[in-house]
Amino acid sequence: MTGKPPKDPDPDDAALFRAAVAGTRPVKGRRLVLRQAPPAPRARFRRQDEAQVLRESLLTSPEQLGIESGEELSFRRPGISARSFADLRRGRYAVKAEIDLHGMTSDQAHQELRQFLAEALRDRLQCVRVIHGKGLRSGQRGPVLKLNVNRWLRQWDDVLAFVSAPARDGGTGALYVLLRR
Repeated sequence: MTGKPPKDPDPDDAALFRAAVAGTRPVKGRRLVLRQAPPAPRARFRRQDEAQVLRESLLTSPEQLGIESGEELSFRRPGISARSFADLRRGRYAVKAEIDLHGMTSDQAHQELRQFLAEALRDRLQCVRVIHGKGLRSGQRGPVLKLNVNRWLRQWDDVLAFVSAPARDGGTGALYVLLRR
């Protein structure tokens, strides 16, 4: 089959078609929409978060917060090359596992992170992602988990380096972590 209709329809087919549509007339006027387009997505939680951050920023001076929620984190142990660190920053290492610490208390997050890193090291994973959040709902305390994760990762010798992830992977609310293999 070529997929093209024949140039000259069969006279019998044409007569049958005319008989089938006899007495009908073309529909005039506007087009009939059979399916409405879905409504545009609304960033409901994003707007709430931004409004909350704006309210808090008006009540809190930057000096009170320590690390800002949008501040990038980075750490590199001596001996880690600038090239390896740049590759980590650019997301050139394959992220093999991730953990999301959102909504956890500091104690829960510490325990979960410790267990996650132990498993990653056992499985000889080189790069993992740790999602700590940006601390937008932390109020005047600032980004609690972000501060703690920054401190905890620096204390573990098996963590060679870490950087804030690019926006596509969580931005300043997540870290790429390079581990000893």
